[in-house]
Amino acid sequence: MRYEVWTKDSNRLGVDCLVAGVFEDGELPDATRQIDKACGGRIAALVKRGDFAGRNGDTLLVGELPGLRAKRVLLVGQGTRTTLNRRLWRRAVYTAVTALARTRIGSAAFALARPAASELDDYWLARATAEIAAAALYRVNDLKTGKKPRLPALARILAGPVATSGVAAARRGFTHGAAVGIGLETLRNLGNLPANVCTPSYLANTARALARRHPQSLRVRVLDERAIRRERMGCFLAVTRGSEEPPRFIVLEHRGGKAGEAPVVLVGKGITFDTGGISLKDPPAMDEMKFDMSGAATVIAALTVVSELQLALNVVGLVPTCENMPGGRAIKPGDIVTSASGQTVEILNTDAEGRLILCDALHYARRFKPAAVIDIATLTGACVVALGAHHSGVMANDDALAHELVESGRRADDRAWQLPLTEDYAEQLKSNFADMANVAGRDGGAITAGAFLGKFTKGLKWAHMDIAGTAYLSGAQKGSTGRPISLLSEFLIQRATH
Repeated sequence: MRYEVWTKDSNRLGVDCLVAGVFEDGELPDATRQIDKACGGRIAALVKRGDFAGRNGDTLLVGELPGLRAKRVLLVGQGTRTTLNRRLWRRAVYTAVTALARTRIGSAAFALARPAASELDDYWLARATAEIAAAALYRVNDLKTGKKPRLPALARILAGPVATSGVAAARRGFTHGAAVGIGLETLRNLGNLPANVCTPSYLANTARALARRHPQSLRVRVLDERAIRRERMGCFLAVTRGSEEPPRFIVLEHRGGKAGEAPVVLVGKGITFDTGGISLKDPPAMDEMKFDMSGAATVIAALTVVSELQLALNVVGLVPTCENMPGGRAIKPGDIVTSASGQTVEILNTDAEGRLILCDALHYARRFKPAAVIDIATLTGACVVALGAHHSGVMANDDALAHELVESGRRADDRAWQLPLTEDYAEQLKSNFADMANVAGRDGGAITAGAFLGKFTKGLKWAHMDIAGTAYLSGAQKGSTGRPISLLSEFLIQRATH
């Protein structure tokens, strides 16, 4: 996809289609009024006679309007001028790209009304356009046989109007947005694959392939089961015991910052399939447990974005990955295992396995002397109950880091919400037989899971992101959403530029 900025007269642009906004009351935004004037008022007349209502989400493709260089105009409803905000603008862009993808239109210039510059400046106009286009044009990497659907023809998008003074910012936005789009595709492709394809070894090979594409800045190391055992990762190894599929521990290092500069360490939960183990899950919707490696996919996607942009930042990605299966060797409720940190854990529920593989990875992160550690995991159904599918949960032992993540999500329209993480919740994890239990009952389940991880992060600036509600959709729209790659990308971009 090519992304460009337009500055003055949209009618002079050599594109197949102009994408023009229309307000619900029939008012035409300035950019659309310019197009309407060039075609002799045809758009205003069409709206006046009621052929297009302008409701948010409505589209109408109009062809062969006289006076226009473009052969088609796609009218897009933008609601009312007074209610137009960034969220509704994004919805209009997504609707427009989706409509264009159903045609043979190869290039389009967007001339939509924009909310206030404080909500959507030139940088975010371009970056959001690129990210939304990537999301709208994404096609599931299914394994269906037979003829594949025709790929979208759309290959060139122009966004504007942008004042001359804002062109540089908009071009930077397009560069960042295009890279995030590649990361989003990486994440969704990994998440959507079935668990018999996307195994721990498959994730390891994906990481190796990424490092081969960026040999100057990215290094990869993959620990097999023997090497994991040498690291004394007893909690991680306990989870994988019931599976025939061998575990892997993936280490990706992007060295874009100064030598010796403390890195940001990202840790992703990589359970490629979660049956719950001996604490077996209910069969309905168990197929969705292939998405339980979304945290791992997010880390690989984030390193993809960092490498594409060659960010001036040191970033380490850690991915503990395995299956959680029942079997004769599987861990049982009541078993006690020893973590890499030396702390012992009583397993009360084998379906609380994500925190077990993460705690050993968090301990491993210490060797990098990190500036910050962030783990990303589809960790608890309790977080879905608390926040639904709208916000990712954030917990941290450092409020400034939590605020940085939440603000990154706000700017990137990939929202997160900070949950409390006080010592009261850690008290619920007491065990009669070990240093701690791996669960603490239903009450505050998302937070007690975070409190468990917090026991392994003393002395680190650490944040935990629970993406169980945001990483994928169920039902007829089942599939990976690509979240929270926009949030994490914004976090890393800001870290690299400040």
